[in-house]
Amino acid sequence: MERRDYAGERDLLRMQDLAQRMWSPDRRFHIGDLAWGRYSIPGAEEDFRTSLWEHEGRLVAWAWAELPGHLEALTEDADLLPEMLSWFERTAAGPELSCMVMDGDDEVRRTLEMRGYRSQEGGPYFTRHVRELVELPPVVLPEGFTLQPVPDGEAARRAAAHRAGWSDFGSRVSTESYAAVMNAFPYRPETDLVVEAPDGEWVASALGWYDEANLVGLVEPVSCHPGYRRRGLARAVNIALLHAFRDLGGTSAVVLPRGDDAYPAPGLLYRSIGYRPQQRTVLYSRQVV
Repeated sequence: MERRDYAGERDLLRMQDLAQRMWSPDRRFHIGDLAWGRYSIPGAEEDFRTSLWEHEGRLVAWAWAELPGHLEALTEDADLLPEMLSWFERTAAGPELSCMVMDGDDEVRRTLEMRGYRSQEGGPYFTRHVRELVELPPVVLPEGFTLQPVPDGEAARRAAAHRAGWSDFGSRVSTESYAAVMNAFPYRPETDLVVEAPDGEWVASALGWYDEANLVGLVEPVSCHPGYRRRGLARAVNIALLHAFRDLGGTSAVVLPRGDDAYPAPGLLYRSIGYRPQQRTVLYSRQVV
């Protein structure tokens, strides 16, 4: 077994390949998560430290640290977990270390607990929702609103629509970072949808990522301009995305909205269009001694 540092886009494709090989709805990562997480925030890569473990040329594990001290990791060999955590603990800047896992990741949870990490019961968490792509409801928009895929060369306008929809949280997505997202695997224009208001403004959006090996689409992220909420636009663009996944041959769609009581609206929306909640995330943390 050999460990080496991340060396660019080809390594991200290999990380996505591992996520694809290991995929199930109970897993933390879909191939789209990695593309969005790597490219969507301008300048974020400066704080990424990523390590890969290979056996005879085959990628078997990766660990992705976001400085100062958060870890995302995936391995098909549980025996590597202690070594992966040791790498993370040497790499992180502290003063607190954290790692997010799914509730059913028993081996990862046991390893974290053995190293002094403790689950955080309070605070935000996310719940995996799954919908089979059968009996889809129709797409219904208010009069004068239209829905379309994002045309080529519209990264600036698409980024602006995303920022407007996420203005409550201070989104930093830029023209350049969204252009990088659009150039990443497995981005498809037909699963990047926007709602246009009568005045021509893009006021709601949903970005989908389709995994053709597992026939599953991921919704990540969705937005709606604050001035246009409660008109059914987020519902319509989400339903349209389900139709787009099905048209590509997909059999299911997944999304990971907040599950805690502090931010219930997205989960309520997804359940209203047929998604079923499954496992939740658990955040583990420990203080650096």
